[in-house]
Amino acid sequence: MVIKPMALAGNDTIGVVSPASCPPDKEIFGQGVYYLRKLGYNVVVSEHVLDKHGYLAGEDSDRLNDLNKMFRDRKVNAIICSRGGYGAPRIIDQLDFDAIKHNPKIFIGYSDITALNLAIWKKAGLVTFSGPMVAVEMGRGIATFTEKNFWRMLTSVEPVGLLLNPPDVPIQVFNHGKTEGTLLGGCLSLINVLLGTPYCPDFKDAILFIEDIDEEPYRVDRYLAQLKLAGILNQVAGIVVGQFIDCHPKDPEKPSLELNEIFQDYFGPLNIPIFTNFAYGHGPIKYIMPVGVHAILDTDQGGLIITESAVT
Repeated sequence: MVIKPMALAGNDTIGVVSPASCPPDKEIFGQGVYYLRKLGYNVVVSEHVLDKHGYLAGEDSDRLNDLNKMFRDRKVNAIICSRGGYGAPRIIDQLDFDAIKHNPKIFIGYSDITALNLAIWKKAGLVTFSGPMVAVEMGRGIATFTEKNFWRMLTSVEPVGLLLNPPDVPIQVFNHGKTEGTLLGGCLSLINVLLGTPYCPDFKDAILFIEDIDEEPYRVDRYLAQLKLAGILNQVAGIVVGQFIDCHPKDPEKPSLELNEIFQDYFGPLNIPIFTNFAYGHGPIKYIMPVGVHAILDTDQGGLIITESAVT
């Protein structure tokens, strides 16, 4: 059963957590919190949001407790992660999915948070959101395109419809066609973390969306090979390829395939609609992607169409 969170209202309470890494700059994090408060939201910052333990935002138990506490707190209407980094996969097996199911609320994050988005969908059936975070876009100054589409997705109970790229960033059709299915995806390297685990969703007839950052081409190749060998590429109804930022060889002297060649190798044999260069990923100009909603991928209509509201 699909569970949708309630749409955000003007004076709702937003909780901020760090399930992965700690915000590297306290000032930027503070500016992100201020941004939300300036909009009229009541912001509650979790106890361990700025803790540091190596590359983690504190001990696993503290990050886990912060997240579970936010989901259990009925006064909290939405949860936005401070940032990604690394650490979310370490706590998935101890998430209180029962509390998440019975206290559905907006949950937002991308990058490493992809693992949480997909696990929550699999175990609780809750629609979550892959999008801007407090110590990243909100703290650094969120782009107008990103901001407009972010709040429209979270506050409107109407389907947002066709997601058009900015005029100067056209989508590129890889395979023509039209299909429909459930939107599932996120950061490619984190999707792969869940393969073969009880927290990996069923990708059959889904529209898979992917992006990544700072991965050399051979690593992107490896991730796609794993998706192929796991049968995922033959199960999905369509693929949306977002931004792959700084995914180039670190040593230009060494031979390497280009990303487009890798995409051709894996996507070329697939007889499904696929487009690339979609405005989604680690870059500042992007859409927030609702994980678990129905969508249509129509290359003739210009791309991805969200056909139902992500909130209720």
